[in-house]
Amino acid sequence: MRKLFSTNYTDAAFNFSMLLIRAGFGFSLFYNHGLSKLQNFAGRKNSFSDPLHIGSTPSLILVIFAEVFCALLITAGLLTRFAALVLTIMFIVLVFIVHKNDPLKEKEDVILFLLVFLAILFCGPGKWSLDKLIGK
Repeated sequence: MRKLFSTNYTDAAFNFSMLLIRAGFGFSLFYNHGLSKLQNFAGRKNSFSDPLHIGSTPSLILVIFAEVFCALLITAGLLTRFAALVLTIMFIVLVFIVHKNDPLKEKEDVILFLLVFLAILFCGPGKWSLDKLIGK
């Protein structure tokens, strides 16, 4: 019971937590958001949101890169900080440009993803990652 209220933690607990966060949020972003955009690219390329005014197709390509490839990199723990930076930038655009006028309740998920990928950017992937295995 004492351990439940302790502020101490072990390196193993931190590394396991980073694995859970990376795998859970990375795979969720890939499976629930990125995969459908990748599969329906042709149907969405001309009507996709263009918050940066670079065109619908380039915007969709950037989002697919982030939500598919960077999400899978995060899940595996490979090039983790680079992938987390890309996803953090994407979610900043979503929070402050795309959803800027939405009520907090409607953009809560976007804010949570932003905070998680920002934390991964700062903390790194942990020891249980491909980055650690290849010595990055």
